[in-house]
Amino acid sequence: MPETAHSEFWKDITPVEKVFREGGLPEVYLPKIAEGDERYWVPISETVSSKPVWISPSKNMWADVLMSKQAGLVNRHYHPHPIWAYTISGKWAYLEHEWTATAGDFVYETPGESHTLVCYEHADPMKVFFVVSGPLMWLDEAGNTTGHYDVFDYIAAARAHYASNGIGADYVDTLIR
Repeated sequence: MPETAHSEFWKDITPVEKVFREGGLPEVYLPKIAEGDERYWVPISETVSSKPVWISPSKNMWADVLMSKQAGLVNRHYHPHPIWAYTISGKWAYLEHEWTATAGDFVYETPGESHTLVCYEHADPMKVFFVVSGPLMWLDEAGNTTGHYDVFDYIAAARAHYASNGIGADYVDTLIR
């Protein structure tokens, strides 16, 4: 049950009794996703880490909070599918665009976009909530594909990281829907 209602107009409404259909899974609820034990942050590069909050192997998608506590870089990459981003704190940009995102900014990345994600020195760490659909295609300096990073690579990296730091590889299973 959520917090008890006091004066809200809906306080006497009863909850639905049968919440999940047969085979349905519960929601993923994680409080304060941009905070907490730093062991949950999976290294993505030497300067940037990712905290997974939802993973869908069947859709090749995941949601995470990307973090960098210093000037940072995520390899140059291409997106064949859309990406959504909401900036929680800090400052970041794509070298290929004219904007710089700070707390409260939203970015929708269209399919077919290539870019280089950079994080700036800032009083607050760069933390961005991303919803990633499809793979990241790693690119060389000429824009040629050199590899990929999809949901299965993400799951493997998270499992290995959690297995090595005491959280346990099976923690990833609690995020998969």
